[in-house]
Amino acid sequence: MIRHPAFAIEPWSVRERRLDLDVLAQSESVFALSNGHIGLRGNLDEGEPHGEPGTYLNGLYELRPLPYAEAGYGYPESGQTVVNVTNGKVIRLLVNDEPFDVRYGTVHEHERVLDLRAGTLTRTVLWSSPTGTRVRVTSTRLVSFTHRAVAAIRYEVEAVDEPLRVVVQSELVANETQETTDDDPRAAARLRSPLVLEENVPNKNGPAIMVHRTRVSGIRVAAGMSHEIDGPDGTLVDADGSGDVSRLTVATNLAPGRPLRLVKYFSYGWSVRRSRAATHDQVVAALAAARLAGWDGLCADQRRFLDDFWNGADVEVEGDPEVQQAVRFGLFHLLQSAARLEERPIPAKGLTGSGYDGHAFWDTEIFVLPVLTYTYPRAVADALSWRRSIVPLARARATQLGLHGTAFPWRTIHGEECSGYWPAGTAAFHVNADIAHAVTQYVDATDDTSFERETGLPLLVGTARLWCALGHHDPAGRYRIDGVTGPDEYSAVVDNNVYTNLMAQQNLRVAAETAARHPDEAERLGVTAEETTAWRDAAAAMSVPYDEDLGVHPQHEAFTQHAPWDFAATKPDQYPLLLHFPYFDLYRKQVVKQADLVLAMHLRGDAFTADHKARNFAYYEALTVRDSSLSACTQAVIAAEVGHLDLAYRYLGEAALMDLEDLEKNTVDGVHMASLAGAWIVLVTGFGGMRAGQGRLGFAPKLPPEITRLAFRLRYRGSLLSVAATEETTTYELLEGPPITLTHHGDQIRLDRESVARPNPPHPPSNGQPRQPPGREPAARHTKSKGHRRR
Repeated sequence: MIRHPAFAIEPWSVRERRLDLDVLAQSESVFALSNGHIGLRGNLDEGEPHGEPGTYLNGLYELRPLPYAEAGYGYPESGQTVVNVTNGKVIRLLVNDEPFDVRYGTVHEHERVLDLRAGTLTRTVLWSSPTGTRVRVTSTRLVSFTHRAVAAIRYEVEAVDEPLRVVVQSELVANETQETTDDDPRAAARLRSPLVLEENVPNKNGPAIMVHRTRVSGIRVAAGMSHEIDGPDGTLVDADGSGDVSRLTVATNLAPGRPLRLVKYFSYGWSVRRSRAATHDQVVAALAAARLAGWDGLCADQRRFLDDFWNGADVEVEGDPEVQQAVRFGLFHLLQSAARLEERPIPAKGLTGSGYDGHAFWDTEIFVLPVLTYTYPRAVADALSWRRSIVPLARARATQLGLHGTAFPWRTIHGEECSGYWPAGTAAFHVNADIAHAVTQYVDATDDTSFERETGLPLLVGTARLWCALGHHDPAGRYRIDGVTGPDEYSAVVDNNVYTNLMAQQNLRVAAETAARHPDEAERLGVTAEETTAWRDAAAAMSVPYDEDLGVHPQHEAFTQHAPWDFAATKPDQYPLLLHFPYFDLYRKQVVKQADLVLAMHLRGDAFTADHKARNFAYYEALTVRDSSLSACTQAVIAAEVGHLDLAYRYLGEAALMDLEDLEKNTVDGVHMASLAGAWIVLVTGFGGMRAGQGRLGFAPKLPPEITRLAFRLRYRGSLLSVAATEETTTYELLEGPPITLTHHGDQIRLDRESVARPNPPHPPSNGQPRQPPGREPAARHTKSKGHRRR
């Protein structure tokens, strides 16, 4: 894998100043545009060359068989894979009969800019054809946040030196050729011609429409395009279409100073139930609304939407311009993944690529939703409402497994379990407590009692019932949860995973408390006083293993008695371990893929003393290889809490730059939503020391020397707050909403109209730097004030 040579370091944009075809697929993921409903990879306008063509619709999938060498009861029979649907991005250009193709002729200039405030991707190219004719092309692309089904492109062609003849072909293309499948299990399965044509209606004076359906899942999808054309006198327009291509052709003669401009609106609609005619008409209506707004109107709406978002979500980092850019880039992609969810999931890659088959996992609830809870809470309600909508499927899955309550899938698009490897799928029951945790956090941050009653309580009740079905009281009275897999996928089917047990404990307690607050709804769900008593008893007796000899918590029962992994004999090119060693060998050794016990200390900090945290952190640092992008941000948060600020700062760089520097070497498949969220998590909960729960909000800022000022905004219970910290002082300001009481390093502050400044106590030096496995140390940070990242 070749790394992207460099993106310019700028506070509000990601700029690529030259085109490098060796890293085209990575830049396609970075430059992807989405609104949570539609996702467009950052492919070149002309469609070729490409790394991976990609146009995705949230929730649209195809079924594929899951073959097993030895099948077993309860194994999922079908997998679900995101579909690359009809591509509306394609605009081809011929200049004096020469196709515009960056692989031929000469590219004199090529720049692409992702504008994080405008919500647009702009491309400018100066190109000479093989015969020497020069032309300038400028395109700007957006996926609308305010028109959920609409995307648009403004495309301009200009003669540079001499008159020339140009032909522009704007297309809808389905069933594009995909590359062969990858051996990496994180990559997607490749589908051959997944769409079956039902209708192709070209139109040069109005909307052109194509309707397809998926071969097996039977989902109908319509795509349409409509154009506004501004060209010299004599410009000709024609339309044609057949098979999987619909095309509008514009031909004209250009003189220098009189460009050809084309605005392309394209839209999508899809449904399992609606007829072909209804889906067709839905797209026609969306295109009419887009043309009513016009290009300038769509851009103005996009800017207003983002201005409002940044007003409540921005993070300022002084001293590290790379992290400043990266945290805004991350927040922008999180918003893109969730702005128009409307009861659909947030996939691990958002809608930026086909990695992990487009599936949503537990990392949505544990990493992505916490950030959105305090910056764009509407999306969290939507994401959890999707979980509520698949409760019948989760209940059926629990029944199939011989359990009570709901058993949510470890990975899915539509709601059915799609993991063909049960030790890391079905056995990872912690996803259920993770969903309950997200409900608890959202309700605490918003005080949304209607959501708590109608959506939260059914989720809490179903998951609490699952823990009572999975666990049991042993002869000593301890509540055990055996045979499960925690967040660390290098340890599977274990007893009393500390993370799982502590999250289940919280799930059980909160379910009982919430049922008591909403007795009528609890009664409708069949909750009895006897049942809530059982929940409380299980929570109170929850088993949390502890190794008295070592003075640490084993990740799961007997973990600290396993043989250590031979890190010295492991070569640098043998990471990630899952691609080079059998799981059997990993499962029986002390080696950790990603933060597990450390994640428990982050999310259930109340269950550990300060001494526990310091000792546990040092122990697990020596075992954690970070073969997952989910790990660095959690390790950073606890490193900051226990006083290792330099280490936390290095982990911050890893989380924040995961995709801009392609650290996992798989950004080609889409950006890492959880790691992008991790940059915010490290800055706000790590260095900002934010902790919230039970109606209480507190901060304990402590900054590494490299960050001279950290400021962030967040929403809590109807109030918008600004927190600005330096090494010496933290200033709190109420920007909107009712007065609020919070704590600063444990001291209470009431915020009303006046800002409040408080000194930060000195933080004592850490007691030695914990060691990591050889060769797995996080890279030191080398900040640059301007220019490009190094190769």
